[in-house]
Amino acid sequence: MKRLISMKYILIVTGIVMAFSSMAQVRLTLDSAIVKGLENNFQIRIAHEQYSIAELNNRWGTVGRFPSINLGVSSVNRYDNTPTFDTTTFEYIRADQFTNTLTPFVNAQWLLFDGLAVTINKQKLDLLEQYSSGYSSIVIENTLQSIILGYYLALLEEERLKVLAEVKQLSGDRYNYENMRKDLGSSVTFDVLQAKNSYFSDSTNYLLQQLRVKNAYLSLNLLLGEPPGTQFQLVDSFAVQKQQYALGDLMAKMLASNRNLMNEYVNQEILKKDVRIAKSNQWPSLMMNAGADYSQSWYDFDPRTKNTYLFDYYANFTLSFNLFNGGNTRRAIEQAQISEKIGQIEIRQAEQTLENYLVNQFELYQIRMQLLDVANVNLESAELNLQIATEKYRNGTINSFNYRDVQLIFLNASSNKLNAIYDLIDSQVELLRLTGGIVTER
Repeated sequence: MKRLISMKYILIVTGIVMAFSSMAQVRLTLDSAIVKGLENNFQIRIAHEQYSIAELNNRWGTVGRFPSINLGVSSVNRYDNTPTFDTTTFEYIRADQFTNTLTPFVNAQWLLFDGLAVTINKQKLDLLEQYSSGYSSIVIENTLQSIILGYYLALLEEERLKVLAEVKQLSGDRYNYENMRKDLGSSVTFDVLQAKNSYFSDSTNYLLQQLRVKNAYLSLNLLLGEPPGTQFQLVDSFAVQKQQYALGDLMAKMLASNRNLMNEYVNQEILKKDVRIAKSNQWPSLMMNAGADYSQSWYDFDPRTKNTYLFDYYANFTLSFNLFNGGNTRRAIEQAQISEKIGQIEIRQAEQTLENYLVNQFELYQIRMQLLDVANVNLESAELNLQIATEKYRNGTINSFNYRDVQLIFLNASSNKLNAIYDLIDSQVELLRLTGGIVTER
């Protein structure tokens, strides 16, 4: 009686704990996971701050469009022991002299013309901001891809856990069946040990798979910027919808919308601006320097001397033109032009690399669709074979070795199908990323 009461108490406590565990879990769809990732992912937050720096620097003041104005005051405090010649005594008389001068001033410097370098530099800052925005888009694309695959990886590990639980259940039934047969005298110790080994082997695989599930959720939490203690319950099913793609359409979309390629184009425009900036040094520069100051001085060496003050303002212009600097201007122009040519070569290399990679991914996608069809057929056969083998094993038509082989075939077929689904999802997401559609699709 006491044992029954204690078992009942344990079941109640276990049920309460499981209820609270399920309540602590947050239901998570793929769309909500993407939203969380866009808000909390660490790499996206870093990229956003980097873009803020580029946006902050993109100002006319950064490139010198506006004058520089300084307001200040200077103070001079001087003591002199200066000899003076006395014409009556024909001797030098030394006297103390204290001078105190206070000079407030305002000064403005303004670059009026420098070969349009200010305008070109501002255009370059516009491109740098655009480049930073493109880099942020690349980070978002990569993060979206990682979140989608991380979400489905967690689902994949859960599905694998279900398959192993089913195999473990079959092994446990077989082990109990052999023990029952042994008690009835119709089974030998060898068969019992064989069933026991299979059961404990499947139990070990089940425990290891539980660890893989936890690791998959930890990786997903990291992608979403959530602490490790947050528990999610994934709502979406582990399934894939086949999509039919045309290679020509994918190629056109990639060349028009691929984020990495678009950033290469922006970088090429930046290199063109560098050439114009280098050429602007061939033009003269005109600088204005204007200001005003007021100076008040006090002298105490002679009471008869009055304090003095000075006030002046000025506006000066400086026109400078570099006639020769050892060929540095010419070399800077040539280096900028060479960098521009290198950029053109790199763009062509990037285009060809992406074209080859897209063809490879397209063919891989076609193969993975066929592999999924094959995996579905194999799993249907394996499930039917397992049902028949289970009946035959209980009827004594096949031995434990043959039954175990059928179980392993079912396990492998289930695993192959799950892998085929995940691989096809991976290919679909990669094609979307290559063609710049992963953001618009989500």
